[in-house]
Amino acid sequence: MIPIIVTISGRVGSETPINCQHSGLRGVIVEGTAEQHFLKHNDAGSWIQDSALMLSMCKEVPWYLDDETGRVYVVGARGAVGFALTVGSEVFEESGRSIVRGTLDYLQGLKMLGVKRIEQVLPTGSSLTVVGEAVKDDIGTIRIQKPQKGPFYVSPKSIDQLVSNLGKWTRWYKYASFGLTIFGVFLITKHAIHYYLERRRRWELRRRVLAAAAKRAGSDNEDSTLKAENGTGTNQDCVMPDLCVICLEQEYNAVFIQL
Repeated sequence: MIPIIVTISGRVGSETPINCQHSGLRGVIVEGTAEQHFLKHNDAGSWIQDSALMLSMCKEVPWYLDDETGRVYVVGARGAVGFALTVGSEVFEESGRSIVRGTLDYLQGLKMLGVKRIEQVLPTGSSLTVVGEAVKDDIGTIRIQKPQKGPFYVSPKSIDQLVSNLGKWTRWYKYASFGLTIFGVFLITKHAIHYYLERRRRWELRRRVLAAAAKRAGSDNEDSTLKAENGTGTNQDCVMPDLCVICLEQEYNAVFIQL
């Protein structure tokens, strides 16, 4: 079955919104984190600042988009492209100045600074644009969710801005494809030139070997003719220098001995 991809823009709403603890906002998705900040004594004898995550929580209630003509529920928005929460509050709570606690921390090489609490929220009344698959549940409620194959966007941008951004990405992909094509042609050309030069080098070496062999054969024939004319070729061996096995033109000047 082909999924029905729709686009809807509206304001976020919920029948059971969440009251944020620190910011006082009302939202449909709330994420909270708490980080312990402290100074740590390193091996060099100095203090460096560090932090550790103490708490991470997320709350979400059923929510919808209202475009003044109806309501459409949105499911799985946190996994959509372009989804982002607004920072509702960011509070730093300093640690208490207890002498006993400070002494224990100092013995452990720590100095507690405090706890940083961050609260991010998708507030009610904010405008969103959703692109996804429209489905109807058993009781007839329409909702938008992530399709198995296809786009799923949840963004504060308008549909025109989303289309413009997609056009920019399309141009970037086009330029990248052109650049990769040029690079591929360069690699193929480089390989072809290297193959041609290697074949030419081998052909030149083969030509030199054949010429050296022909030259040596001609020299042997001349020596045999001279020996036959002088009558000394039957009892004496002609001293012929051994040639290099690489160039076959010059006398070798090194040998390999197996130890």
